Amino acid sequence: MYLDFLVEIPDVQGKITRREIRGTTYINYEYGRVYDPTKLYNTPLRSTIGKQDETDATKMWPNQNFLQHFPDIELPQEKGLAPRSSCLKVGSFLVIRKIIADYCLDTMTKRIIGRDSGLFLDLAAYSIICENNAGQYYPDFAYNHPLFTRAMKMYSDSKVSDFLQSVTTDQSVAFLNDWNEKRNHRERIYISYDSTNKNCQAGDIEMLEYGKPKDDNGVKIFNYAIAYDTDNREPLFYEEYPGSIVDVSQLQYMLEKVKAYGYKKVGFILDRGYFSRSNIQFMDSCGYDFVIMVKGMGNLVSSLITEKQGTFEKDRLCSIWGYHVYGTTVRHQLYEGDTCDRYFHLFHSISKEHAERDALEAKIERMSALLKKNEGKEVSFGAAYTEYFTLYYNEDGKKFLFAKEKAAFIEREISLCGYFSIVTSVKMTAKEAIGLYKSRDSSEKLFRGDKSYLGNKSLRVYPDESASAKIFIEFVALIVRSKIYTSLKDEMIGNDREANFMTVGAALKELDKIEMVKQFDGVYRLDHAVTATQKAILKAFAIDEPYIRAKAKALGEEMTNNSKQDKAK
Repeated sequence: MYLDFLVEIPDVQGKITRREIRGTTYINYEYGRVYDPTKLYNTPLRSTIGKQDETDATKMWPNQNFLQHFPDIELPQEKGLAPRSSCLKVGSFLVIRKIIADYCLDTMTKRIIGRDSGLFLDLAAYSIICENNAGQYYPDFAYNHPLFTRAMKMYSDSKVSDFLQSVTTDQSVAFLNDWNEKRNHRERIYISYDSTNKNCQAGDIEMLEYGKPKDDNGVKIFNYAIAYDTDNREPLFYEEYPGSIVDVSQLQYMLEKVKAYGYKKVGFILDRGYFSRSNIQFMDSCGYDFVIMVKGMGNLVSSLITEKQGTFEKDRLCSIWGYHVYGTTVRHQLYEGDTCDRYFHLFHSISKEHAERDALEAKIERMSALLKKNEGKEVSFGAAYTEYFTLYYNEDGKKFLFAKEKAAFIEREISLCGYFSIVTSVKMTAKEAIGLYKSRDSSEKLFRGDKSYLGNKSLRVYPDESASAKIFIEFVALIVRSKIYTSLKDEMIGNDREANFMTVGAALKELDKIEMVKQFDGVYRLDHAVTATQKAILKAFAIDEPYIRAKAKALGEEMTNNSKQDKAK
């Protein structure tokens, strides 16, 4: 929370830095350094102590951190904490509050989290609306948005830090138990399970380990996985586990959790990273069906493709509308000793063929140029080169002479460009199989939204408790954001005109333009009518203008009562 007076920005050489975010310049103070033995250098410890005044670059609005680090600086007469903004952005808040109420997330968190459940939901709403998870900027969000906290009380970033450390693993487990208990366990569903990795920018977190991240920057990571109900389009549960554990090893532990939550009539939609003989056998033993992508260049799949090549790629009966592919299905065992036949759905895409062939040709040309450049030199090449080229050396095997393409191997790879396969444990058509697998798009967008739009590519916390709390809050935010995404997507189906404002980010920004202004009598009221664009967005959530007017009026009355109570104190 920023205090209601200006102070000079401290003149501490080398300790003060500035960082601009969304037009606001924040003042950071370096209060120490910690030596990192793995990186062999010191990492600075910084704290935001205020935000720069817009009219005077030498002054700032301080916060509680400033009082902590500079207790001896003489302050002007204190006027108390900064008041709430006279202009509140209410549109996105009303939508998020409706979704939270529809899912009963407010009653669940109140029972599990207790008196700070409002702050918990505020942090979730903050990450959705502001696309950020940094606690030090939460007070700015609270300043100009309605809140879930009691009497809409605004808390400082230090309170946020204390709250994150107070959230326990028992509370997150209790929430997941309650959330999954409310699902219809008699319904047959397909669960998409996928994982990603994240790093942490601060602190010594126990589950951080060196793994194999997609963006390998040489930092420790942890893994984060979500099970997503593709039929009802809802996240079911999440897992956090050390960065050194690979996806294929974690799957069986996840399957045990699904069983414990009471799901029986389920199938799993999995990426190729989870394919292994032991995982397939474990799913068979549990009675679970599966839909899994397999590598098109694998020996089994490539042999099946070769057998069926030329029989379906131009057959209009094999054309699958909506996915721009041709497909056919064959039965075959998945591995040696498999107890039953599986259904291999083979697909061919012209656009995928062109892209893959271009990439292959470019790869071979780069290799060929490098080989040519090193002729006559004492150099060795890796397996990637010997796969595509026969390499010739002089008699002692040291000097590289020249290379010759393995034409038959390259031609075979070219012939497989554009093909891919999906394997299912139950009988279905190729169209049904690709439709089920493509339903993973929602869960993949969920991960993309988590990293890009919720600001959670990295955690910025110190203790293990705070890291787990942020992941817990992040999951609740994903439940809400997923509902926003699917509601907007459904509204767009059948809508002929393009509406670029119907994406989650654009819609929330547009809804934030629905504002309540504090008028002369001290009462907050809607500033203007709802626009046509805002009506189109609100329609996706079954909200109309009378609803907005009624809820805004109730908000204004609530804030007036809160103000009277504060004055009485």
